[in-house]
Amino acid sequence: MAWARVSLWAVCALRVALATVYFQEEFLDGERWRNRWVPSTNDSRLGHFRLSSGKFYGHKEKDKGLQTTQDSRFYAISVRFPPFSNKGRTLVLQYTVKHEQKMDCGGGYVKVFPADLDQRTLSAQSPYYIMFGPDICGFDLKKVHVILQFKNEYHANKKSIKCKVDGFTHLYTLILRPDLTYEVKIDGQSIESGSTDSDWHLASLRKSEQAVAPGLDPGRAETAQDWEKHFLDAGTSKPSDWNSELDGDWPGPMMQKPPYQDGLKPEGIDKDIWLHEKMTSTSCLTQYDLSEFENIGAIGLELWQVRSGTIFDNFLLTDDEEYAENFGKATWGQTKGPEKEMDDILVKEEVARAREEDEDELLAGRGHGPQGAFHRFHRQKEL
Repeated sequence: MAWARVSLWAVCALRVALATVYFQEEFLDGERWRNRWVPSTNDSRLGHFRLSSGKFYGHKEKDKGLQTTQDSRFYAISVRFPPFSNKGRTLVLQYTVKHEQKMDCGGGYVKVFPADLDQRTLSAQSPYYIMFGPDICGFDLKKVHVILQFKNEYHANKKSIKCKVDGFTHLYTLILRPDLTYEVKIDGQSIESGSTDSDWHLASLRKSEQAVAPGLDPGRAETAQDWEKHFLDAGTSKPSDWNSELDGDWPGPMMQKPPYQDGLKPEGIDKDIWLHEKMTSTSCLTQYDLSEFENIGAIGLELWQVRSGTIFDNFLLTDDEEYAENFGKATWGQTKGPEKEMDDILVKEEVARAREEDEDELLAGRGHGPQGAFHRFHRQKEL
């Protein structure tokens, strides 16, 4: 049993060692975060951030993050890290956000930027690669944005992904895989997934690129009847005396496709593999990797909030899904329970104070009936 435990820990340690962590921020070094994060000076009216764990928390130090502090302001701040490309690799973007103020209208999303970002002039016009996270405004807008840059244009996920709207801390995770699949998680649970090829509006771009793709004759592409059609005869197999080293790759016998009308199956071909016309260039296919970015070098917050108080924490960029999951458990997973417990205690204390105020007003002859402090407290919680 002891050997099994040692082996398990060895496997876990190896897994962590294999993970590449591009950026990780927990704000555990106090005010030294100001040496890393650069606020934009693009506009003197931009709101300010402070380090805070809020009015209630699971752990006073571990839950400290960047908190918005001024109502009805734009916010812009970012941090750099060594540039990297996620081409051919998984990219996991993860962070926690807490709308302690019960967000009425404002953003809670993050942006991933190219390495050439000018941090001091960061604004809504600054180019970005990824925009991900919750956005809330009134009753109509309560969604998770997943916006990706492609050919200098921004493309939003076609699916409607609902975000959390309460005042507790939540863990948001976006996974972009090299097989062109993606996944969105909230609090460690998968809430949406699919293919970047089908869940983003790229059909018009694909058609326009294919129309001018080198190596394709537009006239021939329009009429498939003009192509020479052949099939591999799948009913045969390579001869046993075939020597690939001496004879080369076995080509397999070919079958001429007999003429037939649309909707009618050609006779004599039950098992076949269609050989598409070979293109001289495949660039029109590879450039549709919507989730690959060449020069990732910064992450930040660029958003608007009517009511301030949101706390951003536990930022992570990595190529390893398991590492991200374990990081989420070690941070948000450890403090989510105590956070709710502390909130429950504070709510009970507020209720008790409201009752005492009502009783004092009644004794003093200044009772306000249903509009007393107790009633007003519950109205505030609803808002």
